[in-house]
Amino acid sequence: MFQIGEKIFYPNHGAGIIQSIEEKTVLGKTQQYCVINIPISKMDIMIPVNSLEKLGVRTIVDQKEMEEILLDFHHIVEHDTLPWKERFKMNSEKIRTGDMRDSVQVVQDLLLRNKEKALNGSEKKMLHEVQRFLISEMILVDELTETQAADLLKLSS
Repeated sequence: MFQIGEKIFYPNHGAGIIQSIEEKTVLGKTQQYCVINIPISKMDIMIPVNSLEKLGVRTIVDQKEMEEILLDFHHIVEHDTLPWKERFKMNSEKIRTGDMRDSVQVVQDLLLRNKEKALNGSEKKMLHEVQRFLISEMILVDELTETQAADLLKLSS
């Protein structure tokens, strides 16, 4: 069970902080909701407490794990040469897991592909979205600015 003040990551919106846990009646059904502030989007969302696990909500990574993940990010690895539709599906599945390592792999793959050949519109949108989600978590883990976090997600030439 998550607590008020806890920093979490929600795969659909990025990292946030639980502001409150409230009982609400929606469509005649009363249940508890987590009210989560997502700083990078400047919005609050409500998620039913009993849906948190199913939606992939997790606590954010700690600073040590984030540093290890970013270190791996800067070690270039070969990427798959799948057709773009298969690659898009695979990357979408990785993003949905909410796992920071999976998301970093998607960013790394798309940035490398973009160096070789311009990404199509769907992949550009995916890259932008997953970068924002990662930046939102990095900001909460390491108290970085958005610019500092974005700079850490750039591949060296």
